[in-house]
Parts: sequence; structure tokens; C-alpha cells
Amino acid sequence: MNATDQNDFSIVLCGQAGQGIQTVETLLMKIFKASGLNIFATKEYMSRVRGGLNSTQIRVSSEPVRAFVNRTDLLVALDKGAIEHLSKRIGDKTVILIDEKSVPDKADKLVKIPLSELANQAGGKIYANSVAVGIITGLFDIDQQLIEKQLSSFFSKKDEDVVNKNTIALKSGYEFGKSLVESNKIEIPALKSSDLSGDIVINGAQAVSIGAIACGCNFISAYPMSPSTGVLVFLSKNSKEFGIVAEQAEDEIAAINMAIGAWYAGARAMVTTSGGGFALMTEGVSLAGMLETPIVVHLAQRPGPATGLPTRTEQADLELALYAGHGEFPRIIFAPGTLRQAFELTAAAFNLADKYQIPVIILTDQYLIDSNYNIPRLNIEDIKIERFITESKADYERYEPTKDGISPRAIPGFGKGLVAVDSDEHNTEGHITEDLDLRVKMVDKRLAKLKAIKNEVVAGELWPGDKYKNLVVCWGSTYPIVKEALTFLSRDDTAMLHLAQVYPLHEDIKQLLQKAEKVTIIESNATGQLAKLIKLSTGFEIENKILKYSGLSFSVEEVTDALGNWLKEKE
Repeated sequence: MNATDQNDFSIVLCGQAGQGIQTVETLLMKIFKASGLNIFATKEYMSRVRGGLNSTQIRVSSEPVRAFVNRTDLLVALDKGAIEHLSKRIGDKTVILIDEKSVPDKADKLVKIPLSELANQAGGKIYANSVAVGIITGLFDIDQQLIEKQLSSFFSKKDEDVVNKNTIALKSGYEFGKSLVESNKIEIPALKSSDLSGDIVINGAQAVSIGAIACGCNFISAYPMSPSTGVLVFLSKNSKEFGIVAEQAEDEIAAINMAIGAWYAGARAMVTTSGGGFALMTEGVSLAGMLETPIVVHLAQRPGPATGLPTRTEQADLELALYAGHGEFPRIIFAPGTLRQAFELTAAAFNLADKYQIPVIILTDQYLIDSNYNIPRLNIEDIKIERFITESKADYERYEPTKDGISPRAIPGFGKGLVAVDSDEHNTEGHITEDLDLRVKMVDKRLAKLKAIKNEVVAGELWPGDKYKNLVVCWGSTYPIVKEALTFLSRDDTAMLHLAQVYPLHEDIKQLLQKAEKVTIIESNATGQLAKLIKLSTGFEIENKILKYSGLSFSVEEVTDALGNWLKEKE
């Protein structure tokens, strides 16, 4: 396919950590979106502050794009090692731009650019990023006034001299970029722009954070851990505006205990962490189960065991979330597949945790957390904050028996009663007990909530409809990747079932699976963790599995090829 025939264009930037790739990415996203072009951006990066090689993909499109593709139309190599690093993603039609002073010994198909020279002319090598932005925007012939407006806004906190030098660097890069197109060294597709003024560009960490704010989160505690830290950072930056207490704890054990204490006092609290941190929190999760206190946990998955690949992605913590905490007690686990779902399900997590007095876990991963794209504005005003706090009477019993297992929850200081809770098994007043008959009743009381919880399970999304012979099951962040792959395959006999809630599972899932002649599941882990949970919950075994656990997300091409081969079997 010739680049000029495409509806989208894939730009990959690659260089060392510390070279400012994120600056280029952020500026380009702002400029492309402001010019009416849809964008999707995701990154892969090494676990180091400087050095190594990191890359960012930006898809620019006439239509909304949401997924990672392996295809690279334009590679901007900010380091000569970029070509080898991305060799598997460089195709016959990939155009490679590289600084004329960084050309590797063995390389062809290169377009040399005077990156260092133009940066030095503007004021120093620090301005190379603005030169790169200029070259790329020049290739697309984007309005210069629009570009300069975005540049000024981006560097608004810098002094006038810095802004002027960045402007000079960008303009020189822009002219060089235009010359590459005019001399036919690069072909750029004629992408159609549209009015995107009603859209916002956010990433997964921001979507989770905004969902929390929308549903009244006023306490966040965490110990920084990639890739979950973005949620702590966002809520901390906006803490004064939204009345949030943000606490960077000394460790994950302290973080979850702080959040449990905050809920006990009447706050709406969340912790954010990743696999290794959540492992430390599991005793706290169990404590929340015994106290019957709400807690919202954002768990951003990354490859393990142990430190694993701390800056890569995987979906291997489902079983960790499912079985975390000793003893038996109910929980809810969400796994959003889009930024809008991340927003909506995080908001729902607070209401459900409050209502059922249980842990609610939001499973994301590095891919979703670090991916950016434009979406229509989130309607925060549509989110209803549901509170379930009662005023205590003098004879208040914190664990009063009820038919559905949900006791009225009071908080200290609101009413005349004493609000007693205990990590040991307790009686209805919250005092320690070793009455074994009462123990059975209290366990049954806690587990009784599951029956009511199942009435509120988020159903899976069946796309494009319910007429299918073949069914592709997926969960979490694979949603837009699988959807685009199926769109490309254009099979009217094949549907996708995406599960944004992975526990408890919706009661209709077994029927949907049994309806299909062939079923496969796509997961970013090595053992098919959701497939095992589906069998445990429904008895239905999904034999065919498409799994990936290299630390990188599935690409649209990988899923397209895998599904194409699967569909050809026995046809």
C-alpha cells in the first residue's frame, strides 16, 4: 500500500532516554490535534533515566485511531542505534530520517537531516527537539501560525529568549521538512482534517484520575511504582483544586492502611500501585475484607515475577488480584479497555466499594496507562456520587445482620453510637470473638454480598453484533487492537466479546460462548488467566488461545494474522 493511499500515517521517534522524545511527542500531539487530525500515541521505554533506547509511535489519521500498529511509515532516528533497535518494525517503504552527524556505518534508505546544525544555529543542541517538531510538521504542511501558537503555549513558563530560540529552531526545521516533500524524497498521505475542538487528548493515567475525581475521591496514598505513578502525580498536581489529600507513603503497606483508615473516617480513598507493590498490599486487602470497609485499588500491570520488566506491559496480574488476601471475602475487579472505560469504571469503583463495603480493583497495564489519544470530552457532570453512610444511634452495631449481608456503615463522630471495627473475627458490635458458631454466621454474612453484587455486573461488549459463528474473547487494553484487527478482516461471521469486568463474570457469558462454533481468547500473559477463570466460573473451556508475554503490547498486524490463521482452520 502506497503511503499516499493511507488514511493514517505512523510516525516513530526513537532515541536515548534524556534526549527529550517525550517533549517532541507532546508537542506533536497538540499540534496535530489542533490541526484537526486524530492521533494515537504509545511508547516503549527502557528502565533507565538516561541512555538506552526508547521509542514513541504517533499515528496521525483522518479517522479516530486507538491501537498500536507495527507499521512504521516514518522513523525519526534521534540516535544511530535506533535503526537496529527497531529493525523488526522497519519495512520496505519505511522512510528513515537521521541526523547527518549520526549516520551508522551500515545503513541504506536514509534521508539525512541537518538536525544538529539547525539546532546549533538556533542556540544550541538543546533545541534539536524543536527542529524535529518543525521537520515533521513541515512534512504535513501544517499552518505555521497554529504551530507557533502551540509552541508558545507549551513553553509559556519559559523566558522570552527560550521561546524565541525554540521558534527559530522550529521554523528552520519546518522549511527543511517542506523541502523534503517538494523534492519528492518523502510521500505524505493527504489526510482529511475535521473539527476536533470538542475533543481532549489524555492518557490512561489521566482517565483513571479524572474518574476518581468525578466520583468524589478525596484521598490518594501510594508509593511510586511504574507504571502506576502517573495517577498519583495527576491527583497530587490537582489536589488543591479538588480538595484531595495526596500522600506519598513510605511503602505500599503504609499506603493501603492509610486508605483504609481514610474510608473508616468517611473519606473516599484510592491507592495506586503495580504488581510488586500490590503484593505488599495484600494483607491490607484482606484487612479491608474483614473490616468490611470500602477500598479502591488501581493496579497497573507490568511483567513479573519480582521486578520483571518494570517499564513494559502485560496482563498477568488477574489471578493476583482475584486471590489477593488470605481468607474468603467478596471483591470486584474491573479491566477497562479504553480511556472512556477507564474513566467510567474508576468512577463506578468508588460507588460500588462504598455500597458493598468491599475492595474494588481496577486492572490496567503499562500500555493503556501510557497511551494517548483524542476522545470527546468526558462528561464529569453525568457521574453520580453515591454515598452510603448512616448516622449512628446509641445502640449502633457496625456488623448488624442483614438479608443481603450489607450492614449500615457509620463513621466516627456522625451520630451517638460507637463505630468499632476489628481485624480479628468479631461480633455484631465489632468486638473480638472466638464464638465459632458466630464465626460461621459472619463469614456467610460477608459472602452473601456476592449475590447482590452479581446484579450489578458490567456486561461484556459484543461487537459488532450477536450474529456470529466465531467468537474472539478479550479483556482490558486489548479491546481497540482486536477491534481494529476484526475491522480489517471484515468477517461478518466473527464477533468480539470484550470483558471490562473480569470478576464476578456476567451470567450471560456462558450462553454467549456456547452459541459460537469456534472460540478463541486473546491475552497478554503466558497461561491464559482469563480463560482459566471463565472455565472455573462457567465450566466452558476455551481451547484456542492467542497469547503474548514479551513485554510489548499486541500490534494490530499480529492479531490480524493470528485471527486470520485461526479462522482458516477447519474451513
